[in-house]
Amino acid sequence: MQAVEVKNLLEAKLPGTQVEVEGEGCNFQLNLISDELAGLSPVKRQQQVYAHLNPWIADGSIHAVTMKFFSRAAWAERS
Repeated sequence: MQAVEVKNLLEAKLPGTQVEVEGEGCNFQLNLISDELAGLSPVKRQQQVYAHLNPWIADGSIHAVTMKFFSRAAWAERS
């Protein structure tokens, strides 16, 4: 699976979320920028993302995922 595929999948499934993906092959680091996700507990955030990635994790297309969550304001402050 390619980084752009992960980005497109998650942005389609999580409306209002900007996804920045680093990595290749089966290991990815995700920066998820969303006020909605940032307002959830850490476990709920991860559940939202894994719900969409699980089929690719199960078939081995994705092996490892690291996630960081940002509100839009927090992401803008990084720039």
